[in-house]
Amino acid sequence: MQLKRKHLVVTGIAIVLLLWYLCLPKPLFKNPTATVVTSNEGHLLGARIADDGQWRFPAGDSVPFRFKTAILQFEDAYFYRHPGFNPVSMTKALWSNLTSDNRRGGSTLTQQVIRLSRDNPKRTYLEKLLETFMATRLEAGYSKDEILSLYASHAPFGGNVVGLESASWRYFGIPASQLSWGQAAALAVLPNAPALVFPGRNEGVFKAKRDRLLLKLKTENIIDETTYNLALAEVLPGAPQELPDLAPHFTERMVQEHPGESVKSSLDLNLQNRLNGIAAEAYYRLSQNQIHNLSILVLDVKTRKVLGYMGNAPTTREHASYVDLVSARRSTGSTLKPFLYSAMLGSGELLPHELVADVPTTINGYNPQNFDKTHNGAVPASQALAQSLNVPAVNLLRSHGLKRFYNDLQKLGFKDINRPADHYGLSLILGGSESNLWDLTNAYAGMAATLNFFNDSSSEYPAHAFDEPVYLKNTAYDLGEKQPLPELYDAGAIYQTLQTLREVNRPEGSENWEFFSDAQPLAWKTGTSYGFKDAWAVGVTPQYAIGVWVGNADGEGRPGITGIQAAAPILFEVLDLLPASGWFKMPFDELVEAEMCPQSGKLGGLYCPETQLKWIPKKGTRTEACSFHRQIFLNAERTHQVNAECYPLGQIVSQSWFSLPPLWEYYYAPLHPEYQSLPDFLPGCFRESEKTMEFIYPKAGEAILIPKDFEGEKQETVFKLAHRDTDATIYWYLDAFYLGSTTTFHELSLILKPGDYLLSATDRAGNSISRKLHIRYASED
Repeated sequence: MQLKRKHLVVTGIAIVLLLWYLCLPKPLFKNPTATVVTSNEGHLLGARIADDGQWRFPAGDSVPFRFKTAILQFEDAYFYRHPGFNPVSMTKALWSNLTSDNRRGGSTLTQQVIRLSRDNPKRTYLEKLLETFMATRLEAGYSKDEILSLYASHAPFGGNVVGLESASWRYFGIPASQLSWGQAAALAVLPNAPALVFPGRNEGVFKAKRDRLLLKLKTENIIDETTYNLALAEVLPGAPQELPDLAPHFTERMVQEHPGESVKSSLDLNLQNRLNGIAAEAYYRLSQNQIHNLSILVLDVKTRKVLGYMGNAPTTREHASYVDLVSARRSTGSTLKPFLYSAMLGSGELLPHELVADVPTTINGYNPQNFDKTHNGAVPASQALAQSLNVPAVNLLRSHGLKRFYNDLQKLGFKDINRPADHYGLSLILGGSESNLWDLTNAYAGMAATLNFFNDSSSEYPAHAFDEPVYLKNTAYDLGEKQPLPELYDAGAIYQTLQTLREVNRPEGSENWEFFSDAQPLAWKTGTSYGFKDAWAVGVTPQYAIGVWVGNADGEGRPGITGIQAAAPILFEVLDLLPASGWFKMPFDELVEAEMCPQSGKLGGLYCPETQLKWIPKKGTRTEACSFHRQIFLNAERTHQVNAECYPLGQIVSQSWFSLPPLWEYYYAPLHPEYQSLPDFLPGCFRESEKTMEFIYPKAGEAILIPKDFEGEKQETVFKLAHRDTDATIYWYLDAFYLGSTTTFHELSLILKPGDYLLSATDRAGNSISRKLHIRYASED
């Protein structure tokens, strides 16, 4: 029993010793490495030095054949035959060290790997013995090729250059896989004497070493005579070169997200190079107007991979060249409007070409203005989106619901819109919030991906169309399981939105684009923030999503910073680089054909004189029929409205008439010569409840804030109304006191004290309207 216990103890000790012998530290090397970023094709896009100041690339998987052959011939010809040390070489080295002043090491590559992993301790016979022992352990735990790879990744190549791959790029500007025989031989001799690489020093010694190695390669029939002579003529490596930096801000992003790693990205090398060229030309052009920054992002809609990433223009540090403006928060301008349009189309609140109001609007003191400070009275919703009109957008958002739209933006992935909805208010749709090019471009890509998925599947939707884009080559974007209902917007609403955005006029110089460039159709939207500080242009095709931002990183506004002037031309230059991807297929299962009134854009009503079959989102059938066309009764001459109480019944003519509300008409009629106002009633006829005039300002229920000038004097308030009859005379009253009359332009200026009043207006025909006024100082709570 005691003998058996003793045997077990011995066996246990032996196992422990064996495990200790076989197990080396994991990892063997703990030195920090540089962050290295390569393109989808494997080309170096950029790198950032390791934390210890060394150019040490992450370890590679293999060693290129030429360097492998050269280093073995120079350092360890019996590498594949020894157990980690070479007794013959060590004996020769020991004899030489004892009998001469010529110091030799006799170390194998395996022993050198051990030495490198131990930070090159002082050379002693005891250290050599320890290296030999650990080398055998390394051989027991690693394959020969793995050991060779460790050596190539950690050998010194002069200065702060460590490892073959970094040496190849620093000295020759190429990957190690492309080294010539002369270059491979030069790098093979460097770890043995890294100080030789300094220009102007020891170049003769360096060249002699390299040439002896090349001669050995020829003697061993590894290279032929011609290759040998060509290799001898090659120049030696000199001062380190700058590494490629084709996507500097993307590389910096990888430093933050994948520090010290070798990042195989999804960026397309050719596209990235051409984006750099576009950015350089655009920067030169824009900088003439003191616009110094821009960013460009290109995504693959179907894979959601990042194909091109231009974080900033090639500007100066004075103008924040180091800032990555793809991820910087900037005012969104009008770029969120398509999402509201899609939401309302999909919910049945709006039809694609339905007339919406574009008139002066005041909502709780907020007075939105169109870019050109004008109003159209009434405009098709599609045109309002295409022309990026602000007043209709605010009215639509108010109708749809601010909180409801805010919740949509959260699902779309707008992470920077992170304050409560009421913080932004209705200005949310006009740039009252901030986002970044990354989230914005991806949201547009998500809409396109939803439509693609619906058309490519059995009319189903992806579960995750708006997740983060991916930028790693071997990472796939997961759209999730198929589901019967959309994540946000249905395919019909998205298709109608993108179709509207496709019809936007292209920038100056491309007026005739539809005649020669329709092979590359694009749904696109521009945006300009308040104060001309941010210019946006975002576009999608079935295959690509492109986002462009232009402005100044410090927020300085310039007159030329508009989406159409500054960002859109860049957008179309990028589009021209990309392969044509056609247009989106129509999602018939989410659309229905309906009889539509072409004038109002609404469902055909009883009195619409003509209708047209149009495709609309399914829920659009829930909307009201056209109410702008109505039946009126005219006298025989068709000059006045009449009724049976004032005109012979047999002579009354009925007619369908297109008529807008007075306020809409006031702005609409001058822009549409074909529009005819309703005829007045024949004198003596009873006027039914016909609305002939309407207040423009103030709106019902709105408090009027009286501002004061710098001297504390109260300012005038201007009251306005619209009348159907352009020749009408209006008589104004305040609390029954007569104020005066107006013709043509019905505006009245008053200085009022705080309080409540009743403002009335009457025309010659006796039509009258009134409005309660609530006046208070702007400084009051």
